[in-house]
Amino acid sequence: MLRHYRMFAAYNRWANAQVYAVAAELSDAEFRSDRGAFFGSLHRTLNHLLVADRIWMKRFTGTGDAPSTLDVVLYEELDALAAARKAEDERIIAWTGTLDDASLAANFTYSPVTQPIEITQPLSPALAHLFNHQTHHRGQCHMTLTALGKPSLQLDLIYFLRGEGREWM
Repeated sequence: MLRHYRMFAAYNRWANAQVYAVAAELSDAEFRSDRGAFFGSLHRTLNHLLVADRIWMKRFTGTGDAPSTLDVVLYEELDALAAARKAEDERIIAWTGTLDDASLAANFTYSPVTQPIEITQPLSPALAHLFNHQTHHRGQCHMTLTALGKPSLQLDLIYFLRGEGREWM
């Protein structure tokens, strides 16, 4: 599983870079246009993904900022958001590089942002959720981009593995 999670961390960085590259070609109005995704616009969805990653990484590592709501806009401007995304992706890659089998199996305890309860669970399924959550909302980013008339992105893991991610094959 360690290699699998490290592959997902690298894929996550690659897929985010694809989305942000297309986002950089949008007008500000397009970037902020509500196209029916859960968080509305590409702007708000990309902010949510960063928010969620920061929340989970704070839970996992005990360090970093963790917003207190899931819909907070951390960055109004795409350039600042993109820089923060890149830094968070590198943080995730570095952290997954420190994991071992015992840490994946170990329990950790956290309180969800949406409920004042404590949850204790093994790290491994929570880490799987981090990557699955990214994929879920990147799909909404893809839908938003195509609704804006932009070309469909090829974000499937297999495209990463056939190109930049060949080391994971």
